[in-house]
Amino acid sequence: MATSRLAMFGGTRTVEARAGTSTQTAWPIITDTEREAVLRVLDSGRLTSVEHGEVQLLEQEWADYTGVRHCAALSSGTAAIELALVASELEPGAEVLVPAFSFIATASAPILRGLVPVFVDIDPVTYTMDPVAAAAAITPRTQAILAVHLHGLPCDMDALRTLADRHGLVLVEDAAQAHGATYRGRQAGALGDVAAFSLNASKNLPTSGEGGLLTTGDKAVYERVLLHRQFGEDLNGRGERAYLSRVVAGNAKLSSIQAAFTRGQLSRLTERHEQRGRNVRGFLGRLAELDGLVTPHCPDDRTHAWFQLRLRFDHQKMGCPDVHPGALRTVLQRALRAEGVPVRPYQSLPLPAQPALRATLPRERPYHPDDHPATLALIEDSLTMQRWHLNPAAGPLLERCADAFEKVWGHLDVLLPVARSMTYEPLWRRTGTVAAPA
Repeated sequence: MATSRLAMFGGTRTVEARAGTSTQTAWPIITDTEREAVLRVLDSGRLTSVEHGEVQLLEQEWADYTGVRHCAALSSGTAAIELALVASELEPGAEVLVPAFSFIATASAPILRGLVPVFVDIDPVTYTMDPVAAAAAITPRTQAILAVHLHGLPCDMDALRTLADRHGLVLVEDAAQAHGATYRGRQAGALGDVAAFSLNASKNLPTSGEGGLLTTGDKAVYERVLLHRQFGEDLNGRGERAYLSRVVAGNAKLSSIQAAFTRGQLSRLTERHEQRGRNVRGFLGRLAELDGLVTPHCPDDRTHAWFQLRLRFDHQKMGCPDVHPGALRTVLQRALRAEGVPVRPYQSLPLPAQPALRATLPRERPYHPDDHPATLALIEDSLTMQRWHLNPAAGPLLERCADAFEKVWGHLDVLLPVARSMTYEPLWRRTGTVAAPA
């Protein structure tokens, strides 16, 4: 393999061009179960979640799966985060600890509800919120911790639970990427006071578009969520709709069609989760043999949902300490993509560097890149693989991807000079010179 020419220099690509549209990579997997479920709803004429049916069945099934007493189906994962915060009755202007590395919804949800995100650096090994950094960020205005199970790996929830209890904080799980993951024998979604999941079609548990689930063991929180998901009305099986709004609220319902689709997916979640884990572990085992390639770490006390696979490149161990990590990552991305491997960055900026968020930061807490060194390092020296591996039939294709990595590593003597000659400036540094909008 190492003797063949790299595809970026005219050689033959390792992974076939049509792999991304094959049955091995299709996601979500749509079977007769989903088709029949959608037709069942259409034929019933019961299309909204106001009526007892598919939505309520999904809620009960997900509550049973996670081991949590209450579940509310919602319109999106972002809506689930928002309503988790609203139902926790945080005071307007309260601070919420948020990891500096996550999807923007983690930070925009608090802002949209009149709360202030305070950004906390990540652990350099798990890439989830660093409990020590979280402890240092707490002020008298802090009222919640929003813990993101990034890429499907649960946070150090015992440490965050201890911290939350010590300061009287609400512990919210952003479990959008963590369906099926466990921490010390308990399911994600059962680890905090309230949890939010996404059902986006890209997720491990998808619906036919957008959707979300919220879980909690607190009956009062659950009832407040129900009020806020449809115009403040109490529609919990109490006869004819009275159009009586108890609180000011919007519309965040999941449709019956979406619920029926997701119920079909849920029936095979465990089987697919287990096969995905076997495929991913085999793939990462091969990659771990390559010098300087750092594969994801999953501590012994938890399991991983493997929503995304993050790969880091250690320029010291690769024999090029003089090469900027971002330049090395850029060259490796080009070489791997030319071979047919779908690697790309996931989040190119720390959350507080996002232009939209910088405009909302309090004057007393302006954004400084040096505040989050572990986040910056991860952005500069890593890439992710997304979606292909979600399909349980992707095992053979992942083997081909591993072949491609080995091929690229066999040509590092050609690639490193290219990286060394690059003029490179991180995106976060370029955006850091731009003033936030007035």
